[in-house]
This record gives sequence, structure tokens and C-alpha cells, in this order.
Amino acid sequence: MNILQVNTSARTATADAGSLSSRLAAELVGRLQARQPAARVVVRDLARDPHPVLDEAALQALFTPAEQRSPAAAARVAQDDVLIAEVQAADVLVIASPMFNFGVTAQLKNWIDAIARARVTFQYTATGPVGLLTGKKVYVVATRGGIHRDLPSDTQVPYIRQVLGFLGMTDVEVIYAEAQGMGPDASERGIAEARAQIDALLGATAAV
Repeated sequence: MNILQVNTSARTATADAGSLSSRLAAELVGRLQARQPAARVVVRDLARDPHPVLDEAALQALFTPAEQRSPAAAARVAQDDVLIAEVQAADVLVIASPMFNFGVTAQLKNWIDAIARARVTFQYTATGPVGLLTGKKVYVVATRGGIHRDLPSDTQVPYIRQVLGFLGMTDVEVIYAEAQGMGPDASERGIAEARAQIDALLGATAAV
């Protein structure tokens, strides 16, 4: 099994501080490793290693035939190629996604813009788009300051589901850690609920 953990917070994480979404994602990956000790894990931390935005220069590089690209353009495309290859190689993705201003972080959006490439990870056909990143299991750890699950204020999870599905990744489980900005008691309950969801999905085996 190849596991790709994608941390999309603007904050890094340590074992007990920093990005909660990244810490919970690491716990979930630990459960997966406990079940599959031979699993290979790749961690893409977009706080420690930010990915560049899809700007005009990047678009020009992508739409220029490979043999005609300047060295700078080729290097820019190669940055996206690395992220695409990580997703293509993964059997399981664990995406740590905090809610920022009712949506996804800029870090996650940059990652999505990098991996969504026509004729590589999706293609258009006479009957509509077809995702090419199929056969993968995805876990999304969604952390929020308030309570938004299944409410109109949640544009984060519907967007993630839509774009992953567009790319062919339709087997998606979401773990929610809500109320993180609503005081210590509510925060602890939100984290406990998230861990209970992980237990329900992967069993109560201690993380490694």
C-alpha cells in the first residue's frame, strides 16, 4: 500500500501543537500503518514546502509544448509533475484540510490546481469529463472553528468532494473536528468526535 498524506494548513504541526488537521491526519495514517506495516508513506506538507500558485507564467508553461519550453517553464511544469506522480502512485490519500473563511486553504487550492491536468488526471469525452485517478481511497480530515457539517455554510467539503470526484476519486470518507474556536470544552469534544470517527472507520487499534 502507498499512502499519501497531504497537509494543507498554513501552519506546520508537531506531535502536540500546531495544525490540528495535520496532527489528526498523522494519527489516521498511523492507524493505516498499524493495519499495513509494510505500507509506504509519503507526506506532502504544504506549510513546510508551499506550492506555487497557478499564475500566468505557469499557465503559459503548461500550454507550451514540452520541447519548446524555456528552462524556467520546464522547471515550473516539473513542480506540478512531482505532485501528480505522488497522487498517481498512491493507493490511499489522507488530506488534512482546515476550513479557512468557509472554504479550503490557499495551500489546498494550489495543490488541486497542480494535480488537475487535462489528459493526465482527467479528460473530456463526447459524453463529458472522465477522471483518470481511479481506484483510490481518500480520507479527508476537516477541521473547523465553528459547526458547519451539513449546513449551507460548509462550502469546504462539497468542493473537495466535487473536485476529487471530477478527477476520479469517488471513495471519500470525511472526518470532522468541529467547534475548535468555541472554547476548550467544545474543542475537546470536537477532537474526541473526530477520533471516534477514525476508530469507527479503522478500528480502535492504538496509533503507531
